[in-house]
Amino acid sequence: MTEELERLRKILESIRTIAVVGMSTNPEKDSHTVPAYLLEHGYRILPVNPNASEILGRKSYPRLSEVPEPVDAVLVFRPSEDVPPIVDEAIRIGAKTIWMQLGISHETAAQAARAAGLEVVMDRCMRTTHRRLLATDG
Repeated sequence: MTEELERLRKILESIRTIAVVGMSTNPEKDSHTVPAYLLEHGYRILPVNPNASEILGRKSYPRLSEVPEPVDAVLVFRPSEDVPPIVDEAIRIGAKTIWMQLGISHETAAQAARAAGLEVVMDRCMRTTHRRLLATDG
């Protein structure tokens, strides 16, 4: 296993609570199906979407800073240009990891997150990575 894959495996094994920024109510979208998959695999999912009160039976929060409990990871389903303020909030709430979903990256925000001690993953699907590295059921 490469050093990067080992790092990703350790992240996925160490996180339990994931705030999903940009989580969708639409069951056809990856921003709904990826968190649903993670929920099925034992992670605690906290939706962050100002346009929804509940997703997958869980209370949705309008902003990351309004999530009332500690968050291990912030999974981002927002356009790359929206990432910097999300990273700023993730740092403020004490998240340990910022994970930008496939197609999303922002190097300046990633540098700020790393400087604050966060693990950073960009442009990678958390579900695909979990399936590859940890899933036993395919």
